[in-house]
Amino acid sequence: MTIKTTGEKRLALVTGRAHPALAEEVATILGTKLVPTTAYDFANGETFVRFEESVRGVDAFVIQSHPAPINHWLMEQLLMVDALKRASAKRITVVAPFFPYARQDKKHKGREPISARLVTDLFKAAGADRVMAVDLHSPQIQGFFDGPVDHLWGLPMLADYVKEKWGNDPLTVVSPDSGRVRVADIWADRLGAPLAIIHKRRDPNVPNKISVHELVGEVDGRTCVLVDDMVDTGGTIVAAAQALKANGAKTVIVAATHAVFSHPAVERLSDDAIDHVIVTNTLPIPPEKEFAKLTVLSIAPLISKAIRAVFGEDSVTSLFPGQS
Repeated sequence: MTIKTTGEKRLALVTGRAHPALAEEVATILGTKLVPTTAYDFANGETFVRFEESVRGVDAFVIQSHPAPINHWLMEQLLMVDALKRASAKRITVVAPFFPYARQDKKHKGREPISARLVTDLFKAAGADRVMAVDLHSPQIQGFFDGPVDHLWGLPMLADYVKEKWGNDPLTVVSPDSGRVRVADIWADRLGAPLAIIHKRRDPNVPNKISVHELVGEVDGRTCVLVDDMVDTGGTIVAAAQALKANGAKTVIVAATHAVFSHPAVERLSDDAIDHVIVTNTLPIPPEKEFAKLTVLSIAPLISKAIRAVFGEDSVTSLFPGQS
């Protein structure tokens, strides 16, 4: 049975092709199966999707991660939402563990788009009633969508893992830049550790290139936990790690929710300045992007809990006590 029924309600899980392993794990935890779906690309790159079972009247959750090529997987998710709407699904929730275009949430200079807002508009236009995402790059994106947004936190799972492994060490939580201070502060509270901040300068005309200017906080002889929402090319993180080691840090642990790992991230994260890298599987990590220092935690239990709460009309916020 691919569609789980509770009373008069029916739950349907569908997934795109970007990260089916995550969706299958979610379905297993929820005790159901994914709706059989046909999806393929025409010779010119157009995508075709069709559900092989009736989805009339269901509470549908469309799970799709957004690795490269991000535009392709975004379009596939939009088409799945549109197909569900036209097949008379009762409610459609977009589940985007890694929300596409989340970094472009405001205009830095004139004549730029606000791409994250455009993506939420596209989801709404396609027929989505609700959006679920993990660790948005900016919480303000929740206000871009005209409907409920469930902002899930990977932080508690990551922080608890760090505490279990290194809780007896003298810990310092480090924000790699001023934009991550709020998140790092929550980490510090959860771990009962002091906070350090790295001040950096980024050239707005050269993407993915930064320089470290100043370190504020005590790191000498300590185990430092560098926290961020994502690691893309790894430039920010490795520069921060090198600054920490130069200032006497004993161990540097990188903890991030989204392993984007664009080239040359794997090479950079293998730098001697970094001792451990901990991420979640919101994005697929192919074998060629795995390396010895990497630990991957599954986000599927968290997504499953959130889906169960939404389907049962329960509070999603209650999954994160103290962070509402």
